[in-house]
Amino acid sequence: MLRLTQAIKAVISDMDGVLWRGAQALPGMQDFFDLLFQRELDFALATNNSSRTRDDYVDKLAGMGVSGIEPRHIVTSGTATVSFLKTQIAAGARIHVVGGAGLKRMLTEAGYELANTCAEAVVCGIDFDLTYEKARKATLLIRAGARFIGTNPDPSFPAQEGLVPGAGSIIALIEAASGQQPTIIGKPERGMFDAALRQLGACPVETLMIGDRISTDIAGAQALGIRTALVLTGVETKASLSESKVQPDMVFAGLPDLIEWL
Repeated sequence: MLRLTQAIKAVISDMDGVLWRGAQALPGMQDFFDLLFQRELDFALATNNSSRTRDDYVDKLAGMGVSGIEPRHIVTSGTATVSFLKTQIAAGARIHVVGGAGLKRMLTEAGYELANTCAEAVVCGIDFDLTYEKARKATLLIRAGARFIGTNPDPSFPAQEGLVPGAGSIIALIEAASGQQPTIIGKPERGMFDAALRQLGACPVETLMIGDRISTDIAGAQALGIRTALVLTGVETKASLSESKVQPDMVFAGLPDLIEWL
C-alpha cells in the first residue's frame, strides 16, 4: 500500500460504481461521508454521468440518508459541457441533445434553445431511452455541419443489474454513422478535474481521486498529479487491473477498506 509523503487535504470521488450502483447504495457510503465531515476534508463528487443536474444528485444522496451535501460539492460532465459551450457558442444558439432530462435542463438554463433542426451543435451524453430515430437525427445534423460534442467517453455504465452501454457507446455509434470525431469533455479530459480542484482550492498532490474506472478516473487524475485510489465495486476487476498499463496508487475492494486506510 502506498505511503503518501503529503497528507490528503481534499477528496474527489466518482459516484456511479463508487457510492452506488443504480438506486442501491454501496457498502460504506454513509460511513464515507461521516468520515469526510468529521475530518473536515473538503470534497467534490465528480461524475461523467450527464443525465442529472447538481440538485438531482443532492436529492438522490438525501434520499439515501446522506445530509450536508450541497450543489457546490457536485461536478458533472454535463456542467463541464455547459461551461465549455459558453466559451464556444453564444447563448440563444440552437442545440440538439441526445441525453437525459438533466442535461437538457442545464442547457436551457444556460440560455440555449433545444432544437431538432438547424442546430449549431449536437451534444451527446448518456440516454437511457435511446432510439434509432434519435441516432438518425443526430447523425444527419452533424453531417449537415453541426459541431459534435460528447459529454464523456465511458463505454459502459455500472447499473444495479450490471454493466450496460454508457455515453461512450452512444457517441461511438453516432461517430461511426456521421464520420465525425466528437470533442469529448468529461474524464479523463482535464476540464472536470480542474473544475473540482478550483472548487476545493486544493493542489493535486494533496488531493485524492477515488474512482472505479482506470481509463477515466485514474488516468485523468494521474495526468494532473492527483493521488489515486481504485475501488473494485464498479467497472474494474482484479483481472482488468492486472492487464492495465495505468496503475492506481492504491486499490481497495470497496469503501469500507478505503475508510480504514483513511
